[in-house]
Amino acid sequence: MKIKILLICLLLSFNLFSQKYNPTKENLEAREWFKNAKFGLFIHWGIYSVLGDGEWVMQNQNISIKDYEKLPTFFNPIDFNPKEWVKMAKESGMKYITITSRHHDGFSMFKTKANDYNIVNATPFKKDILKMLAEECHKEGIKLFFYYSLLDWHNDDYFPRGRTGNGIKGRKEGDWANYINFMKIQLTELLTNYGEIAGIWFDGHWDQKEWDGKTFGKLKVDWHYDEIYKLIHDIQPKCLIGNNHHIGILDGEDFQMFEKDLPGNNTTGFGSSKEDISQLPLEVCETINNSWGFNLQDNSHKSKKELIQYLVKASGHGTNLLLNVGPMPNGKIQSNHISSLKEIGNWLTKNGETIYNTSQGPILPTEEYVSTQKQNKIYLHIMNPKKNILFIDSFIKKIKKIKYFDSNKKVNYNQNKFGLIIDLSNRNIDPIDTIIEIEL
Repeated sequence: MKIKILLICLLLSFNLFSQKYNPTKENLEAREWFKNAKFGLFIHWGIYSVLGDGEWVMQNQNISIKDYEKLPTFFNPIDFNPKEWVKMAKESGMKYITITSRHHDGFSMFKTKANDYNIVNATPFKKDILKMLAEECHKEGIKLFFYYSLLDWHNDDYFPRGRTGNGIKGRKEGDWANYINFMKIQLTELLTNYGEIAGIWFDGHWDQKEWDGKTFGKLKVDWHYDEIYKLIHDIQPKCLIGNNHHIGILDGEDFQMFEKDLPGNNTTGFGSSKEDISQLPLEVCETINNSWGFNLQDNSHKSKKELIQYLVKASGHGTNLLLNVGPMPNGKIQSNHISSLKEIGNWLTKNGETIYNTSQGPILPTEEYVSTQKQNKIYLHIMNPKKNILFIDSFIKKIKKIKYFDSNKKVNYNQNKFGLIIDLSNRNIDPIDTIIEIEL
C-alpha cells in the first residue's frame, strides 16, 4: 500500500513539473532575460480606483452589476502620463512593468471588440491606456507584461460561478464555452495590437476550485489551458506565460510566481513548499503598502529598509521581485510611493551589481543573510546580524579573498572543515544591508 501511494505521488509530481511544451529558442532567451531582470513594477489600476477601497471592492461590498456599471462614467484619468510612469520605473531600477489589462470586475483597460465594457467605449477618457503605455515602454526599453484575470464577476458566461462574487446582485447564467472564446478574443487582441509583449500574467484560477473551508479540492471547470497557452505562444513565441494558481507549474508555462511569499515559504496559506519550486524562472509579487489597488485609507506603507531588504531576499531566493503600486483614479501614482521607489533606485545604482544578472548563491538564505552569485563572486547580504561574528556552516568552497563590497576593505575570516567564520567587529554594520564580496 505504501509503495502504491509513493508511486501515485511520484506520478503527480511528474505531471506537475514535466512539460510537453517545447519552448522556442526565442522563448528560452526571453526566460533567461527575465531570470536576470530581478525587479519589475506591478500596476493594479481600474475603475475600482474611483472608490478608493482596493481592487476587490465589488466583491467586498457586494456592489450590484447595475450599480458597478456606473463607475466607468466617473473614470477620467486626465493626469495619466505614461512617460512619467516609465521614467519612474527606470529610475527605480525596474526592468519591466506588469499592468492589469482586465481584473476580476470584468472591466477591460484597453480597446476590445469582445464587448463595450472597456475604457475606450465606456469612460469619458476614451483612450486606450495600454496602447499609450506600450508605446512608451517600447521606446524606453522597458518590457511590458499584461495581467489578465481568468475570473470575471461581470460576464454572464463566467458560469458555473466560482467561490467569489456570489453576493453580487444581477449576475446571470451563461455558457462557459462562450467565456473561453471571449478570453481567446481578448488575448489575441492583447498580443496583436500592442507590439511585442513580454508576458501574460494570469490570475483567478483558484476561484473555480472546490473549497471545504480548509483545503482546495478539484477544479469545477476546464480552463482550456492547452488551447489558451498554445494561442499565446503561436502569436508571440517569446511571450512568457505565468499563472497565479498556487499549484506549481502546468504544461506550457514559462515562469513560476509566488504571491506575497518568498519561494518555499507559506505565511499566506497559498504559498509553497521547497518541493513545489520549479527550475523555471521565478517571481514573487508584493505590495508597497497592504493593498493592490488604490486604497484611500491604507497607510501601512513599507519602509525603505523593508522594501530594499525584500528585494535582496528575493534575489537571495533566486527570484524576481514584482513590486506593486495602485495608481489613483486621476492617473497619478501616490507621491510617497514614488519616493520609496526612487530610494530603491538609488540603492541599486550603488549595489545593483550584486543583484542584477545573479543567481541564488551557495550560502542558503536565513533570516540573518542571503547570498547571490555571479561567476566566481559570491555576494553575502547581511541584513540582520545578531552578533559580530558570523558562522556559516558547511561552506567548503575554496576562497581567494573576502572584502566589503562598498569600500573594498579586507574582511577578516577563518575557514575550516566546519565552515566559514566572518569577523564583523571592525565594521560599522549597514542598517539595511552589509554586503560582503567573496571571491572564489
